[in-house]
Amino acid sequence: MDFAFDARTEELRAKLLAFMDEYVYPAEAVAHEQRGRLASPWDTPAVVEELKAEARRQGLWNLFLPDSEYGAGLTNLQYAPLAEITGRSPQLAPTALNCAAPDTGNMEVLAQFGDEQQKKQWLEPLLAGEIRSAFAMTEPEVASSDATNITTLIERSTDGTAGTDEYVITGRKWYISGAMNPDCKIFIVMGKTDPEGSDIRRQQSMVLVPRDTPGVTVERAMQVYGYEDHSHGGHAEVVFDGARVPISNLIGEEGGGFAIAQARLGPGRIHHCMRLIGMAERAIELMCRRAVSRTAFGKSLAQQGVVHNWIADARVAVEQLRLLVLKTAWMMDTVGNKGAHTEIQSIKIATPRTVVDIIDKAIQLHGAGGVSQDFPLAELWAGARTLKLADGPDEVHQRSLARHELKKYVV
Repeated sequence: MDFAFDARTEELRAKLLAFMDEYVYPAEAVAHEQRGRLASPWDTPAVVEELKAEARRQGLWNLFLPDSEYGAGLTNLQYAPLAEITGRSPQLAPTALNCAAPDTGNMEVLAQFGDEQQKKQWLEPLLAGEIRSAFAMTEPEVASSDATNITTLIERSTDGTAGTDEYVITGRKWYISGAMNPDCKIFIVMGKTDPEGSDIRRQQSMVLVPRDTPGVTVERAMQVYGYEDHSHGGHAEVVFDGARVPISNLIGEEGGGFAIAQARLGPGRIHHCMRLIGMAERAIELMCRRAVSRTAFGKSLAQQGVVHNWIADARVAVEQLRLLVLKTAWMMDTVGNKGAHTEIQSIKIATPRTVVDIIDKAIQLHGAGGVSQDFPLAELWAGARTLKLADGPDEVHQRSLARHELKKYVV
């Protein structure tokens, strides 16, 4: 394993670091101020569109897609240090580079499983940053960490008016990221086409449902620790009440939804972990700046022993996590997502847990300011804490990882 950055990665890192310093960090306060003057809190501040235009001009666009036909053609190992940099400003940088969830996962699904018409109608405008999208899987009434529990139905029409050339979608979803954004034009919806099927992992399918389809209602925005998470276009509760779409809107094949979801979540999990490391680095930087600039009980915070421990422990933890994430990226590139299963689960367990603790210490060092809007720490904490749930809660990954380990010892 050689984790030295190659020439292309070094070039992109230099460009991206300069882009962050010159454009992204200064835009954070501007975006906050502009958002307060928007007609709707879900509208996009003008500065975000300016960032997107500049990123595209500089070639910092669609870096996440390994398929060179659609994206930058980077490997996971090449993309990892770039995603880490964007994690230092998670509210702006991923969106500016067209590398923000849930669009990234949806573009990966369409690139890998979509037919030519689906790619032309939905993938191309997503790649161009002209529209946004949402992925509708989680449901409020079931434990959606087990996708076999999903109850939303995707049924062939039987009313005789259109034969069986339509699907009828009925169900309720929530925490559907991106759905509040007015630029969100398309949902990828996971539901059951064969709810009585003998193979519980072949009951599910995915279909494309345009947002303006009759029967689709975005009922309300869901908050995350009191935040509305504008960077993702919010998280919504969405009702599908007999919404009809053509059979041609099926992604892949009937019964292929569970496998597609697994293919989508693998890269998504590592992307989150890459960005989490950037969030931790931002927290350490803020911690150190605060420590050398504040005095308590007659000496600077930087002279307090407990602060030394926090900073040292944070540095050790981040270096460990980065190596594990890079190893995972390397394995995904060399042996595939299935071969990197253990490593993907390991980083998904370890990274959010550790980064939450690092950000929490940074908040503590900032006192009341740490939980205020004057620093990004509270919002960083909320985002990191959410990732202990998103893409499968820690306990699900721990269960799977433990069972994999135990198999080695079962005679």
